[in-house]
Formats: sequence, structure tokens, C-alpha cells
Amino acid sequence: MEVILLERIAKLGQMGDVVRVRDGYARNFLLPQGKALRATKENGRRFEEQRAQLEARNLERRQEAEAVAAKLNGQSFIVVRQAGETGQLYGSVNARDLVEILENGGFSVGRSQVALEQPIKTIGLHPVKIVLHPEVDSEIVVNVARSEDEAERQARGEDVTRPYDEQEEEEAEDAASADAEGTGEAAEAAPAETGEDTETGTTA
Repeated sequence: MEVILLERIAKLGQMGDVVRVRDGYARNFLLPQGKALRATKENGRRFEEQRAQLEARNLERRQEAEAVAAKLNGQSFIVVRQAGETGQLYGSVNARDLVEILENGGFSVGRSQVALEQPIKTIGLHPVKIVLHPEVDSEIVVNVARSEDEAERQARGEDVTRPYDEQEEEEAEDAASADAEGTGEAAEAAPAETGEDTETGTTA
């Protein structure tokens, strides 16, 4: 089916472009969402009559989206979920969850604006793109952890998929190794005390 785009659609075209798309995509998404019109002569005339109004509305929406993007871009949102020791979630974090989390943070977005290709299934720091407008998007970080404390540690760069006592043990081993190296260097630097008289070659 050929349609006239009423706004920029990624990978399809700009406002006013006539493009061919799958019938199902047009009927189920583009037409009911008001993003396109069937490419007929009548709709072509209709679009040209409304072009200035559509462009003005698009500009207004884009400016609003840019203002939101300036506040949202780079923000980190903590999501607490149950997970196993390896970091695999008992469940997942999907687009609907992120819409709710963003709303709790003061940002109103629709589910279709969350560009999440597949649900998040592991703890960690996950970048997610939010499409605020066909020409404006923003990227947030979703910090999925088993607790608020773990999320804070994760944000500092710690690997929380390992047990905490294992990390402490490794840190202690590193510290002991560093101490041992320091002791060895000090011993090499100190002169050997043999009790030998260096001038006479005799032993005191």
C-alpha cells in the first residue's frame, strides 16, 4: 500500500513523502495513529492544504520534545528485582515497567516511545533509548539490581554478580600481595648486615 507520511518515520521517510509499506503496517499502525494517509489524489490535495499547519504542529512538538530530552538524557533509573547469584532475573523488565518508572520520575512517555528491542533479563546498567519525537530521542540508563544498596555499588562500577564476601576476599588478597611486594623491595634496598669488617676483611 502507498501512503503519504504526515510526519517523519524512521527508515521510511520525511513528512509529505509517498512511500510503499506493508498493508498490515499501514492498517494497524500508520493510518490509525494518524501518521499517514492513503496515497490518493484526494488525500494528496488534503495534505497540501494542511501542510503548513502540520509543519507548524510538528515544530511545536519537536521543541517540546527537545526540552524534555535536555532533562531526561543521561538520567539513571533504579529498578529493584529478584535475581540469582549469576545476575539472571526471576522475570524481566519490559517497556511497560519502564513507562511506570519514568512516570514516577516525573516523565510522561508512551510504551511505543520506549525503544526496548527485548525485555531486560539480567542485573546491570542497561542503556535504553526513549523516542520523544520522530526527530528527537534521548538515552537513559536502567540500573537493574537486587537492592538499592546493590544499585549504588553497581553505579560506582562494582561487579555485583559476584558474592560480596568473594569480592572482599579478593580485595584482601590484592592488599596482602601489595604489602608483600613492598616488603620485598624494602629488603632489597637495605644493606646486608653480615658483621664483616669491610676494611680488614675480618669478622668482628
